[in-house]
Amino acid sequence: METLLNDFSVGLFFMQGIILIILILLMRKFAWKPILDALQTREDGIQNALDSAENAKLEMQNLQADNEKLLKEARAEREAMLKEGRELKNKMIDDAKAEAQAQANTMIAQAQAAIESEKKSAMADLKNHVAGLSIEIAEKVVRQELANKDKQLELVESMLGDAKLN
Repeated sequence: METLLNDFSVGLFFMQGIILIILILLMRKFAWKPILDALQTREDGIQNALDSAENAKLEMQNLQADNEKLLKEARAEREAMLKEGRELKNKMIDDAKAEAQAQANTMIAQAQAAIESEKKSAMADLKNHVAGLSIEIAEKVVRQELANKDKQLELVESMLGDAKLN
């Protein structure tokens, strides 16, 4: 340390001080200002990126809310369509049942009318057949009865007795 103090020169000290000041001024003009500007630009870029990220986050939240709203609307519309479909299905089933019942009633009425018609026809045929048989039997009986004169008179008198004025 003593050698340092012995070798110390004031002129050299001032010269080195001036060189240091010039170096600081040059550094300030050519190095620090661009470095500080670059740091400020980087800080501004980071801040812009953060702001953009926050805006994107808000936009994503808005889009998510819109998506949820659209999903709710779609679900409500789907439920309405399903309800309408069920109602339409039930209406179609009820209409088909009513139509089938009406057709069944019509067929039953037609069948009853046909049965009644067939019954009347069968009764008429039966009456005609019975009348024909009755006439045949009556003819045979009358022939036997009319073969004898006493029996003829007796038959006429009984018929007259039965055919009194009503």
